[in-house]
Amino acid sequence: MRHVTGGTGPHAGQPIAAAGALPGAATGALILLHGRGGNAEEMLGLAGLVAPSSFGILAPKATDHTWYPYRFTEPVARNEPYLSSALSILGDLVDGLIGDGIVPECIALLGFSQGACLALEFALRRAERFGAVIGLSGGLIGDKVAPATVSPTFDGMPVLLGCSERDPHIPLGRVRETEAVMQALGAEVVTRIYPGSSHDINEDEIGIARQILSRIAGTAEPSSGSRQ
Repeated sequence: MRHVTGGTGPHAGQPIAAAGALPGAATGALILLHGRGGNAEEMLGLAGLVAPSSFGILAPKATDHTWYPYRFTEPVARNEPYLSSALSILGDLVDGLIGDGIVPECIALLGFSQGACLALEFALRRAERFGAVIGLSGGLIGDKVAPATVSPTFDGMPVLLGCSERDPHIPLGRVRETEAVMQALGAEVVTRIYPGSSHDINEDEIGIARQILSRIAGTAEPSSGSRQ
């Protein structure tokens, strides 16, 4: 298994934290993407709360703890070459998991803040049916979000969008635009908008994420009270 990111872009040569089941024994995989100023180790802690024990866990680190320098609602070109490098790293991780025998339908992406934006944008551009995309406090990237113009490709892929109604970093309108695009492409979207102005991950999101990932692993547990 690769322990550092590849390529030649700004995020090349960064460490990849790993946990959970080993390749060849894993029934699925979860890739976690930290937010601005975050790190891979804290994402492994989140994985411990949501991932089935049979999953392999990967959490890459961004250079200087930042996937791209400016706000995600800036024009895409302003965040280059960092954005393309980050998307390439994510593509390498997915391709590596597929090479290890894990089918895309058993690979889930989970990101917070910048990481959520990156996971959602990657899924949109890749146009492949993954096990799930969990975007916590994030949305699609760019100054504008174009409506979906291609045939549905996600075939019921679970997508979780969670965000505070007055998040200081994530416009609520962008969450709704992201929801519309993902639904138009055939995803099964669960959107949770929470009162207040926080920018964090809450227990409700953790509970929903755990249930989504358990279903991928075929070990779904009875609902523990999270809103569905």
